[in-house]
Amino acid sequence: MSPLLPAYIHIVKPGLKNTYLSFDEEGNLVIKSPKVSQRYIEQLLLKKAAWINRSREKILNKKGRVPDFCKQSVLCFLGDEISLILVPHEKKRTSLTLDRQKGFRIFYNHYDKTAFLRQIDAFYRQEAEHLIPPIVEHYAKQMRLSPSGIRFRKTKRQWGSCSGQNILSFNTMLMKLPLEVIKYVVVHELAHIRHKHHQKAFWDLVEAYIPDYKVRIEILHTYTT
Repeated sequence: MSPLLPAYIHIVKPGLKNTYLSFDEEGNLVIKSPKVSQRYIEQLLLKKAAWINRSREKILNKKGRVPDFCKQSVLCFLGDEISLILVPHEKKRTSLTLDRQKGFRIFYNHYDKTAFLRQIDAFYRQEAEHLIPPIVEHYAKQMRLSPSGIRFRKTKRQWGSCSGQNILSFNTMLMKLPLEVIKYVVVHELAHIRHKHHQKAFWDLVEAYIPDYKVRIEILHTYTT
């Protein structure tokens, strides 16, 4: 490959009609396309070079990325970047604790990145299930809207969603965000109970309860799920 071209992962999907460029959580360029020639890929990369560089830099600068356990790292929690350290211990069970003075600590018997990430995901989920329902209840009463249920799951793309049956789903990774931004996401999804679109009436409803929602959206965009 020419040294001028960026590294990439190429996934061939014969059913596709077009070629799509995206990035994974690590900032790696991913190309999905039907079967095409190497020359086509190289020409595409040269054409999109400026966009690729801008997009990768933006992704790598986002907060809340998966920690690199091989060096000093941080975890985002309610908008704060808190230090994360690995602590070897004799017990076989891997566990995660949060001490406001010492930060996050993962106690482990043997190095296992999958186990570390599992502990982090479990922490975020537990905190989301504790924090978010009262916020939903508070704003639901104010907005006079009634969700039919609340669900939590980890997703790569959406911070939240509202189904056609008015079930609200929230990404457990919301716990990375500042509290005021979490409140915006809750109001956003509640507003979808009344308006299943993003037209003016929807944003007017959001603004009635979160007047500075545009500022909170800007902050939201500085984080990755």
